[in-house]
Amino acid sequence: MAVIDMLSRLNMDTSVLRARMATLTQQTTTGLKTQALGELGAALPQALDMKAEIHRQQTYTTAISAAAGRATGTQAALTQLEMVASNFANNIAIKLDPNDPQSITSAATQAKAALLQVANLLNSQQGGQYLFGGTDLANPPIPNAATIGTSGFVTQIGAALGTLGGGNAAAVLTSSVTAAGSNAAGVTPFSAFLSDPASGLNEARRAVPTADGLTLPYGISANRNANATSTGTTTGSWARDLLGGLAMLANMTPAAAAAAPADFTQLVQGVTGWLKGSATAIGDEAGALGQTQAQLDQLQTTQANTVTALTTQLSGVQEVDMAATITKLQGAQTVLQASYSAISQLGSLSLVQFL
Repeated sequence: MAVIDMLSRLNMDTSVLRARMATLTQQTTTGLKTQALGELGAALPQALDMKAEIHRQQTYTTAISAAAGRATGTQAALTQLEMVASNFANNIAIKLDPNDPQSITSAATQAKAALLQVANLLNSQQGGQYLFGGTDLANPPIPNAATIGTSGFVTQIGAALGTLGGGNAAAVLTSSVTAAGSNAAGVTPFSAFLSDPASGLNEARRAVPTADGLTLPYGISANRNANATSTGTTTGSWARDLLGGLAMLANMTPAAAAAAPADFTQLVQGVTGWLKGSATAIGDEAGALGQTQAQLDQLQTTQANTVTALTTQLSGVQEVDMAATITKLQGAQTVLQASYSAISQLGSLSLVQFL
């Protein structure tokens, strides 16, 4: 009976060892203490809190990364827009001379092409979303970019230029600024959404959530400034100023210059200043966006570090010490083999040996 009791105890011990071996084998395979969170015991609340925080931080990181990509696309467009404004202000408009008809014709041709270029830049997209469309992400801020040269504000500016003469250069410039700044349907080139005071015209800038209750604005609408302040001759919007100045150049003709050379010269000075103001404001806008990009980069770094730290802490709760676990597994294997050997030896004893 003693041998039978001993065999029974050895079998029970062996069953416990096999279960222990199975657990240790699984831990060395997965690196986890357990694959069921519920088996973490007292460490479960801590593990759940850390998992939730990691997920929250990763969600913010994803949103910030997407915003950073859109900001980069916006910055690229602003760079080209500033180049257009600066080129026309400093190299083209400033050189117009009523006694040089060819320069006027050339400037008009270039301005017509630039109007289309600017419209397309303001319709820039990133990931299928329009960058300058405010919260109307699916529709272009300038719906008819291909025909912007015949849009209402360009036509009105052309009509104002048709009245040039008799000392009215300042009035023509004022009329042109008014046309460029209009939100009226059929005049403005911008979408109905962006032109509506109840929607895009006054909506808050597009922003990205960076933490609970905190957002960082980064969006720029095509028809109004974000951070920049336009000064001098202006509609209050660097984009409208650029389009308006180009529209004036596109409508200029050698005949108009010859008919009123003094007024033409004065008007050219006004247009040059208008375009210079636009270039300056675009540069200011790009600078402000650059600061926002730096903030986004810093936030990404901070959140990545936070996730790394939390993941390390979670590992301490969920994961095993692999070296120690392997040692335990090897020890359990040794003990189990000894147990099997003992059972084998006891099983081979004869009845005579018991007596």
